This record gives sequence, structure tokens and C-alpha cells, in this order.
Amino acid sequence: MSAPPKRRAAVTGIGVVAPNGTSTESFWKSTQEGESVLGRVTREGCGHLPLKVAGEVRSFDPSAAVEERYLVQTDRFTHFAMAAADAALEDARLGRADTGGAPFSAGVVTAAGSGGGEFGQGELQKLWSKGSRYVGPWQSIAWFYAASTGQISIRRGFKGPCSVVAADEAGGLDALAHAARAVERGTDVIVAGATEAPLAPYSMVCQLGYRELSPVEDPARAYRPFTEGACGFVPAEGGAMLAVEEAGAARERGVPVRATVAGHAATFTGASCWEASREGLAEAIRGALAEAGCAPEEVDVVFADALGVPAADRAEALAIADALGAHGRRVPVTAPKTGTGRAYCAAPVLDAVAAVLAMEHGLIPPTPNVFDICHDLDLVTGCARTAQVGTALVLSRGLMGSNSALVLRHGAVGAP
Repeated sequence: MSAPPKRRAAVTGIGVVAPNGTSTESFWKSTQEGESVLGRVTREGCGHLPLKVAGEVRSFDPSAAVEERYLVQTDRFTHFAMAAADAALEDARLGRADTGGAPFSAGVVTAAGSGGGEFGQGELQKLWSKGSRYVGPWQSIAWFYAASTGQISIRRGFKGPCSVVAADEAGGLDALAHAARAVERGTDVIVAGATEAPLAPYSMVCQLGYRELSPVEDPARAYRPFTEGACGFVPAEGGAMLAVEEAGAARERGVPVRATVAGHAATFTGASCWEASREGLAEAIRGALAEAGCAPEEVDVVFADALGVPAADRAEALAIADALGAHGRRVPVTAPKTGTGRAYCAAPVLDAVAAVLAMEHGLIPPTPNVFDICHDLDLVTGCARTAQVGTALVLSRGLMGSNSALVLRHGAVGAP
């Protein structure tokens, strides 16, 4: 008896809430045009802080996306997650699991670095200014990293595998890989991704200890990786959620397979040890390619981590060359996040979304605000580049030392 065919994890739905667009369509339009939406921080209570530039989500109305009973018990990062999850499920033509008869085969996995700082700050201010009677019970959970996973699963009736990945920024890619492996093991659908809301006063103060934050106050010059003027990164809020399901089941439902999650690997090299990240990131790339059964020359585009710290940028450029060989100096590399900011765990998920859209449209988006490249990379700058993209490599590193690589293949390639 022949073995059953291997289950393939397919991306069938995408939902985005980002500084440059609160829908997949608006996000892609801005991304492919290379728009930069970085600007001065406008959030109340942040004007006196030294961090002046960020990528804010300015056109999101949580009351239009989330029911009041959920709004009062959740933070902004969870509002983003619920709205993005709704959009991803609608895109995949999936509804509530409990109305379809399979609630235990649908789950959620998210990653978050900052948690619900704004909600927590508000409740603590009530505690100290008014007293304990003014603090609600949701203070105990709304700030927690697991809040988005829990609220999405409750709201959608998903009772299958649910989890949270804790691996700083690279956890966004790890969450997608975790979802893919759950699907490969038999789960019908996983909603996976990451959202962040780190721009409230308390959350911003917590970030001020990061040496890698850019001190530059000019939005056009604050985040310029791979250049002589690289001086750190600019933080951002927002994120994305993806619907991941078995490719064959998606085709049976008549839903297009937008991409397959073909390979993933992760390593750890230590907090802010950027020279060491060269070896760790290269090893993650090799592992992801091996799992995908992908030769280095098959990679059509690399979405870079692009931290904006000279030592980290050099390590990443060398890691790409180490892992991809001579192809590493020819393959197009891009970092659209320089136009929106680095949204911690959500940053690589937004890159994964951009990678899927790049494969669908045959267009590699540019790296905004970057032009004087000082590394041996074919960095796409200025305008988007027309290209046939069948395989994308997405990279991420965390400030605490994690490294992750994810290989995505176009639906027509990865799900024959």
C-alpha cells in the first residue's frame, strides 16, 4: 500500500492592518509603489520622549472592526489581530468553525513582542489616580502576549490547536511555520500571524533601552539599512494574519492556493550579537532551503531583516552570501519595511505577505528611502522590479538573538 501524499500547508487568505494600508489591497499598492509613511509620533503622551519617528496606523477605527464587548477587554494590538484575522478568513472563504461542524480542527497561532501595553498603562493609571474599584477584570489578560490568540479563537469558535510563539521579532516567522506544521499534521486550518501596538507612552519608554533604535528625527533618514547612513531602526505598529490550510482541501473548496509554506528553520545567537548573527542566520537559511527541497539558485527574491545597524547589516549581507553562494550576490533583495517601520514580531509577517503578493503580481517591491548601498547586495531601490517570482526567502532576526528563515513558493509551484 502506497503512503498517502504529504499534506501541504497553503496560504489561502491574507488580512493586513499596517501603517501604509488597512487592507491587503491598500498595503500592496503602497508597498509596490515604494511609499514611505514614516512620520513624527503623534500618539498622546509621547511628545516629550526622545523617540520621535515611527510607523503609525492612522486610519484604523477599532469600533468599526470589533464588537464593543471585545473592545472593552482588549488592547490595540488585539484589535489589529482580530480585524486582520477577519479579513484573512473572509479572503479564504472560511467562516466560524463551530457553524461548519469542525471547531476542533481550526486553531490560532500568534506572536507578539510588546503585548497590550496601552491597556495595561490605562488600568494602572486608574488604580493610582482613582483606586482599585476603577480597575476592570480585563487588566489581568488584556496586556498578555496570548490575548490575541485567545480572543480570536473565542470570537471565531476555533477550538483546535492554539498557541503563542515567544521568540522576539523572528517569532513572526516561527508562528507561520508552527501553523504550517499543524496543518501538515492534520489540522484543517490555522489563522497565524502577528500584530503589535508598541507606540503608547509606557511601551515606548520600555523600548528606549534598545541601542538599535534610530535617534534621527528626519523620517526620510531615520531608517536606512545597508547604507553608510544606517543608524538603527524605526519602530512601527500593525501587522498581518494569514489563513493557512491544506492545499488539497483548498482546491476542493475552489479556493486559490496563494502560496505554500515550503520550509523554515530557526537558530539563536545571543542578544545584540550581530557579528554572530551571520553564522546563525546563514544556518537558518540553509535549514529552511533543505526543508523546502530548494536549491539556492531557485530563490527569486530575499526579503531582508534589514535592521539598519551597520554591524547587523554587514552580518546579514554576508549570511545571504554564505548560504546562497554566488547566487547570493545576484538574487534581488528588498526591505519594504523601511517605508513603514519595523513592527517587531509583525515585521516579518508583513514581509511574508509582501512576498506572496510579489509572487502573484510578478513584481518585487522596492526599499524606500535607501539609495546609497554599501554592501554587496542586489538591493531593489527606487521603483519596483518586474520579475518572475516562484520562490521567496523571508528573513528575520530578533534583538534578543533569534534568527529565522522562511521559504514560500508560489501556489502554482508549491501545490501542483
